[in-house]
Amino acid sequence: MVPGVSAQEYDAARREAGLVDRSDYGYIVVSGKDRASYLQGLLTNDIVALGPGQGCYTAYLTAQGRMIADLWVYELGDVMLLRVLRDVKPTVLSKLDQFIFSEDVQLGDVTDTFMALAIVGPRSAACLSSALEIPEETLTRLAEHGNLRASFLGQSAIVLRVADLGEPGFDVLIESIAFEPLRAALHRAGGHDIDAITVETLRVEAGVPKFHQDMDEETIPLEAGIEGRAISLTKGCYVGQEVIIRVLHRGHGRVARKLVGLRKTGDVTFKRGAVVQAAGREIGEVTSAAWSPALQQAIALAYVHRDFVAPGTPVTVEGMDAEVAALPFVPAGYGFADQKSP
Repeated sequence: MVPGVSAQEYDAARREAGLVDRSDYGYIVVSGKDRASYLQGLLTNDIVALGPGQGCYTAYLTAQGRMIADLWVYELGDVMLLRVLRDVKPTVLSKLDQFIFSEDVQLGDVTDTFMALAIVGPRSAACLSSALEIPEETLTRLAEHGNLRASFLGQSAIVLRVADLGEPGFDVLIESIAFEPLRAALHRAGGHDIDAITVETLRVEAGVPKFHQDMDEETIPLEAGIEGRAISLTKGCYVGQEVIIRVLHRGHGRVARKLVGLRKTGDVTFKRGAVVQAAGREIGEVTSAAWSPALQQAIALAYVHRDFVAPGTPVTVEGMDAEVAALPFVPAGYGFADQKSP
């Protein structure tokens, strides 16, 4: 383990239950009987297909197919909850508001109503079950993006099934007054706090791109490789669809650059922003970097020219030999105790 990556905290997330601060996210409530059809025309995934207790990962695009944000949509039964990074939440809320005309739709910013944390790892369901007094089986049955209502000390809580942190787990949104008591209850149930460096390590190992780091307002979802999770190819029209369909069908999915994994031997880690070179020219740039405790090597996410995306392709980064790697580097559920190279 290299300095900055806590063996204890990494081990907790991979083998037990890790608690992750989620204060970097904001939350928008969409209510009204037209909420699903309204979002269907704006977001890339199939929103009208969601039933109570279901959710999905999606993207919000410009007419040119560039990303405004990626976000998660949860149908709670009486309202829809949108989870989006806090720094783009005002933009998303403003743009959504612009498209309400005669629809029965209301928007509400509930970011300050709730506080949130995530519980990830093999014992996350058991830990959360103990704290919220929900049957563990009920939690383990939740599909990815599933959700349910709960309560703690008489305060409302929302449980979301998540998989964006490298290990399967749950987000819990709780009214602010009950947040610290809930955290204490999760500690008593075996949860361990996980710091930001360890969280970043897990994310990079999982190959999960993050907005404003591995994606931004100039990114087309196909470049970031999120189309399989975020885009429905069977739904009706949405903003930016024409560009996506044109690339997929006329261009056979080929874009100028793609997000890939990089890996190398030795103790020197990659640096974010470092130039990637191959065949005597610059072909891309590192966007995220970490030391992988599971692989015992430096890893990174980087955009490279489409001619160099095949796993095993040799490249150099700041004079260091590296190679393109398939994502994820480490599959979800990978056990730290019985390490095997994926």
